[in-house]
Amino acid sequence: MKDKTLKLTRAALIAALYVILTFLSQMFGLASGVIQFRLSEALTFMPMLYKESIWGLTIGCLIANVLTGCAFWDVIFGSIATLLGALGTYYIGRKIPILGPLFPILSNMLIVPAVLQAVYGAPESFWFLMITVGIGEIVCCGLMGFSLYKVFKKIDIQ
Repeated sequence: MKDKTLKLTRAALIAALYVILTFLSQMFGLASGVIQFRLSEALTFMPMLYKESIWGLTIGCLIANVLTGCAFWDVIFGSIATLLGALGTYYIGRKIPILGPLFPILSNMLIVPAVLQAVYGAPESFWFLMITVGIGEIVCCGLMGFSLYKVFKKIDIQ
């Protein structure tokens, strides 16, 4: 029972932290739109350490998208992108950590531009949106997230 409580609490804390960091990004107009720089995406390394973070990240993304006023299909497909990224990070990143950030980067680079065009009518080309979203993901997931992963591993937070 104690282990289940710990995992549920950890997932809930990760979800809450995702929401808070998304709101921080939103304060600067960077949580959604053509240029995205979600600080919360730095948490996408968590599945390499904790399986329960898959659901924490997904639910955190869903809540953050609802609370920041995203359209219904953005909430759905943005959360799916996060779930797919977290699953890839869990299954591959645990074995080859350097590849962990690749999955949230790719899932967001492929799904978010389509959402921006289909749901919000973004006039930019799909490829341009892939680049703008991808840059934010590379910085947040790749650089910030992998740096946090190395810190967590070094101090052995379990």
